[in-house]
Amino acid sequence: MSELDVFGRGFDGYEDLWRWSVTDLEGFWAKVWDHFEVRGSYDRVLGSAEMPGAEWFPGAELNYAEHMLGGADDDLAVVAHSQTRAKQSLTFGELADQVGRARAGLRRLGVGRGDRVAAYLPNVPETLVAFLACASLGAVWASCAPEFGARSVIDRFTQIEPTVLLAVGGYTYGAKEIGKSAEVAAIRAGLPSVRHVVGIPYGQYTVDADVSWPDLLAEPGPPEFDRVPFAHPLYVLFSSGTTGLPKAIVHGHGGILLEHLKAHAFHLDTRPGDRLLWHTTTAWMMWNILVSGLLRRATVVLSDGNPQHPDLGAQWRLAAEAQVSLFGTSPAYLMACRAAGVEPGPLPELRTLGVTGSPLPAEGFDWATDRLGVPVNSMSGGTDICSAFVAGNPWVPPRRGELTAPCLGVDVTAFDAAGREIIGEVGELVVRRPMPSMPVGFWNDPGHQRYRAAYFDTYPGVWRHGDWVTMTAERGFVISGRSDATLNRGGVRLGTAELYSVVEELPDVDDSLVVHLEDTDGGPGELVLFVVTSAVLDDGFQQRIRRALREQLSPRHVPDRIEAVPAIPRTLTGKKLETPIKQILRGRPAAEVVSADAVSDYCAVEAFARFRQ
Repeated sequence: MSELDVFGRGFDGYEDLWRWSVTDLEGFWAKVWDHFEVRGSYDRVLGSAEMPGAEWFPGAELNYAEHMLGGADDDLAVVAHSQTRAKQSLTFGELADQVGRARAGLRRLGVGRGDRVAAYLPNVPETLVAFLACASLGAVWASCAPEFGARSVIDRFTQIEPTVLLAVGGYTYGAKEIGKSAEVAAIRAGLPSVRHVVGIPYGQYTVDADVSWPDLLAEPGPPEFDRVPFAHPLYVLFSSGTTGLPKAIVHGHGGILLEHLKAHAFHLDTRPGDRLLWHTTTAWMMWNILVSGLLRRATVVLSDGNPQHPDLGAQWRLAAEAQVSLFGTSPAYLMACRAAGVEPGPLPELRTLGVTGSPLPAEGFDWATDRLGVPVNSMSGGTDICSAFVAGNPWVPPRRGELTAPCLGVDVTAFDAAGREIIGEVGELVVRRPMPSMPVGFWNDPGHQRYRAAYFDTYPGVWRHGDWVTMTAERGFVISGRSDATLNRGGVRLGTAELYSVVEELPDVDDSLVVHLEDTDGGPGELVLFVVTSAVLDDGFQQRIRRALREQLSPRHVPDRIEAVPAIPRTLTGKKLETPIKQILRGRPAAEVVSADAVSDYCAVEAFARFRQ
């Protein structure tokens, strides 16, 4: 790939380029702006580098949506696969036409700059069209997937007071038909700010709405774009909300535009004409990253339904049918395929495997590399920046058990408790200099008090993300889990990810969760490992688990107790609820700790509450 040359400074490899990108932030981001021919002007790159509160591109006016519709009219923009209806596709010309029509329709509903538009929609073309139409007006977008319950949706949308709600009345999930009319009615009743509901027909499902999707698109209109300041809100993303009201994280037009151009071109290696598939819902930041593939004139492949229906191989067959260049998935899916003996089959167009959501065990890396023969690009970032801090890139070969390198423009490192950079030791993942896609702020957070408390309360002026990492001498990164869920054994802090990678490799272990219950009297406390298994957890089985942890990790990783549970609680995006379960085991009521609508299986949470009793 020759795009390394666009910076024109004769860099001696990727690390040399990365160092320049974080020491000369203004030079780097100005080059990104110029190389991708961002439409708009600005006074300077960085008005202030102070964190929080960095001021990017003061005086700039632009629009994210304007850059999403630049493909040739006849080039394919969207291919959509759904278990609810037949396959669909849109060229860039057809997408632009629908965006123009939706823009005109939203204007008829009174939507203008700064108004909020909320969507209770799946990953389908209508969602993308509505989002771009909203952005073109300078209105603010927010979305929740239809699998969310009404309470969970209201908790999110009520914070931003939307004036328009778009919704579907149900969907097909594998072999299940799931109606959502009651939820849509409850959501509308719980959002007094909503003036109009736009119903989108989806398969057999309709919505009791005052405006239909065909009516919204009835009148043609040019795909115009209102240019807005760099930090003008583009969309609001929500945190998981497992332990309280979800944080409403505001991202701006300019920050997302530049960050996603950089991420797609220099980290995901997205090229014009590529096809991108990443199974995601509209509630996860990966939807936002996926659709931004249009910035690179690629085709985005949307998918909706049960990704493992009728079997684990379904996603691989879809990737083959769609002839994808980038296939994105989770470590859990790769490990499940490995355990089940699933063979991906030939994928001749595949150039990159993207992996995120949790740390990828080394065995999963080996399996994917062997089966696919393409680079495995493990990424780690978050909803907070709607991008990655560390990821692969086309110039550095991926390394087993590591995330390859810091992303360009991201001054990421590991700190000890005193705020010193450490190498080869476990520490806090921090970012020392601002990124354009750091949040504009939290919605309705006067003085940015909650924003400061979330990221800047530990190291003043430095972003602390909350991940526990080890940075290698080659500036690779090993993610050990969330720092608030880290295990403390005899004064030594241990990450949970490496423990899971050993335990879940054992025969008959389907899933696991570990917590360290500290002794309030200052004693060593108790390390408890919970496993999901169909086998009998007898003494012999427990000894095999303990022996594997002692031999592959260390004696400190050996649990004091091993207990069987029916399931491990996870968020709707698949992350284990380590800290909430620890709080429940310390005696807090489950209802106070976990929102039922924020987890995939609340019965799994209740099982831990019964265990505590």
